[in-house]
Amino acid sequence: MLSYYLIIKKSYSTKSKLSKNFYFSYNVVNLSTICYLLKLLAQLDPLLKDIIRKMYKDTMRKVINRSGAIKYILAIAPLLLTLGLLSYQILIVGGAPHIPLILGVAIASLFGIIQGNEWQDIQKGISVSITRSIPVICIFMAVGMTIGSWILSGTVPLFTKTGLSILEPSTFLPMTCIVCAIISVATGTSWGTIGTLGLALLGIGESMGIPAYLCAGAIVSGAWFGDKMSPLSDTTNFAAGIVGTNLYAHIRNMLPTTIPSILVALIIYFLIGKEYTSDIAESGGVELLSDTLDQTFIFNGWLLAPPLVILITIIRKIAPLPGIFMGVVTAGIVAIAVQGATLADVLNVLMLGYDSQTGVTQIDQLLSKGGIMSMMWVISLVMIALAFGGVLEQTGALSTILDPLIKKLNSRSKLVLATLLATFGFNLTSNAFVAYTIPGRMFTPVFRGMKLSSANVSRLLEDGATMTAPLIPWNSGAVFVSGTLGIPTLSYAPFAFANWIAPLIDIFWGMTGWFMPTASDEELTSWEEADEQIIVNGVSVSATEFINSGAAKPSGSDY
Repeated sequence: MLSYYLIIKKSYSTKSKLSKNFYFSYNVVNLSTICYLLKLLAQLDPLLKDIIRKMYKDTMRKVINRSGAIKYILAIAPLLLTLGLLSYQILIVGGAPHIPLILGVAIASLFGIIQGNEWQDIQKGISVSITRSIPVICIFMAVGMTIGSWILSGTVPLFTKTGLSILEPSTFLPMTCIVCAIISVATGTSWGTIGTLGLALLGIGESMGIPAYLCAGAIVSGAWFGDKMSPLSDTTNFAAGIVGTNLYAHIRNMLPTTIPSILVALIIYFLIGKEYTSDIAESGGVELLSDTLDQTFIFNGWLLAPPLVILITIIRKIAPLPGIFMGVVTAGIVAIAVQGATLADVLNVLMLGYDSQTGVTQIDQLLSKGGIMSMMWVISLVMIALAFGGVLEQTGALSTILDPLIKKLNSRSKLVLATLLATFGFNLTSNAFVAYTIPGRMFTPVFRGMKLSSANVSRLLEDGATMTAPLIPWNSGAVFVSGTLGIPTLSYAPFAFANWIAPLIDIFWGMTGWFMPTASDEELTSWEEADEQIIVNGVSVSATEFINSGAAKPSGSDY
């Protein structure tokens, strides 16, 4: 084996420049095969196991490192193959991304083993990565219970009824945006808002003579604003969890881009909507929805107790998980005391969700959701996505891909732009959850190295993936919107102002440094406790080394 390696080296030096890469790649394959067979044979003799294993790992690393091109190809190949599988599954088959990601874990592991990594080490990387998601998974389950209990208690129906009651003909477009935002914040789902109340509002708007693409743009802007800002949203929790930042810190840090973008959108909708003044009374859609809610639920001030409890926990800076659970308990009590539900009803809804049977399709679709089981699709995807990221990290694939790029990211503005573009790029080729996972794992260490809070990364992930999902015609978000509302994506996308303004504001904050918070002492401590990776000037250092060097001392926050 050693002789073979020397022959490769000698032959490589005598080849022409044109054929070096091909010749070297061919022999690398042969050598890797020989090395791997020797490694398998070592299992038959325990005395030789450690010796041959060390020879295999050392030889493979030397051979691979001999050519930067070969090393980079082996690192990026699992990523490209997985993206290809994801694109086929999502764009052509129209299926869920779970199985392609599982295959991606297997592919990345195989490439890692070929490069000399032990399966035990790869498995450890998977375990460590998934372990980090346990708090997020717990929050997902709490969110599922919250949605179900808030519907049973009448809290979500109250928000829906209030939103419908504030519609006025002359301000239909901005009010539509606001109503969809309210419902989306209350339920934590943009898709649910689009498929229920959004569909009803579209019909009302068309009956007033407002073009469907304008109505759809206002509906999408409001629905995705609420989805992005709701502590009940799966995407909000996922984006915060993937970079390891506090949920409420993540939501607070999204305000500098979300509030300006929605305000600009509302102003534009108000100016456009002044041209349309038809009488809304011509449509009985609002009355039907409102009357149905009145017949199904009892409305009074006690229904505001669950969100007030959540608000108090946020003000008192109580951790998200116990805070959300306190809201669940409060909603359960309100459901029993006000709506006449039994304890069995509450427990069943917490597990399986609320089942609405009013007979009005739009109301039933809006309210039939929630429960722990409703979150299992997302929870399983979170675990698989993090397993994939864990393999790429453990095998060194991410660092190999990232290192050349990091050396060029020598300023805050470049880092912000690169993160947004990478997130948007993954959203183009797969879906939002993949767009959160890979760029989040890749760029968070660089933000840490610049003494910037991880909340900056989670905000960019939301603006680059969550907000752009309904604007990409083949993305699942856009497919759902266009399929549900019956309007082509490219027709409504220019009028979904809040969705594409938010990333532009991010770029501006990156250039000025405004609203880009530095890491707090508490966050620095959490980095050290979790032994998070930190990249400073293209070099990876441990959190302890980073903090002890004094480089992590915040120079003051802009936010």
